[in-house]
Amino acid sequence: MMENFSLNAAQHSAAAIAPVSKMRGEKVAVFYGQKQALFEVDLDVYERQVTALIGPSGCGKSTFLRTLNRMNDTVEGAKVKGRITLDGEDIYDRAIDVVELRARVGMVFQKPNPFPKSIFDNVAYGPKIHGLARSKADLEEIVVTSLRKAGLFEEVKDRLDEPGTGLSGGQQQRLCIARAIAVAPEVILMDEPCSALDPIATATVEELIDELKQNYTIVIVTHSMQQAARVSQRTAMFHLGKIVEVGATEKMFQNPDDKRTQDYITGRFG
Repeated sequence: MMENFSLNAAQHSAAAIAPVSKMRGEKVAVFYGQKQALFEVDLDVYERQVTALIGPSGCGKSTFLRTLNRMNDTVEGAKVKGRITLDGEDIYDRAIDVVELRARVGMVFQKPNPFPKSIFDNVAYGPKIHGLARSKADLEEIVVTSLRKAGLFEEVKDRLDEPGTGLSGGQQQRLCIARAIAVAPEVILMDEPCSALDPIATATVEELIDELKQNYTIVIVTHSMQQAARVSQRTAMFHLGKIVEVGATEKMFQNPDDKRTQDYITGRFG
């Protein structure tokens, strides 16, 4: 008997609209030196939806996530083959500006990592280096708007000059989300964004993800099956460096096609 996972109404309405592919991975293979971590992965990431990547530890889901904004470029000996596109453009093309790419495809990490700066400067940093603000007033507007979108402004509006590192774990993670939003990304990647948070902070971040998908395309790696069921519209199941199944989250959790997906979701392995 499969566990019954609750799915919200937004997931049903999202399925009714024909999805548009924002990013696409085609035959993506990743090598770390001699070790191959991904094997010919094909995956469409649909615009303004949440795509969850699930699977047991070491199955390649975080490796694939990092290919979407070329974070593997920072790993010595890493090599990526295949093709990954953003709006049809190959992000591994030599003409691509990686700094600009990472502004368009933002990243929120597993452990909150605010800069050792004030709350205001954490959010203002990206817009400053990318030249997004013409004046101090512009910068302030970007910071306030980003903090509002991250559901944090009301909690920190009287202490924007205080260090971001002084916030609680959940607040720090929302600050990191505000920092990612501040450079006006099109896609937000989240690598287990709630794994270091308590249940209340996790619920707050999940509500935020649900709101953010109205304006952003989101890809989330999560070990929590309940979280994947709650926040995503589409799920990809990874196993041993390959995708074994991908589809609508509701179907994946209630009637998966692959026995490995069913065994993983019901806790038989992983």
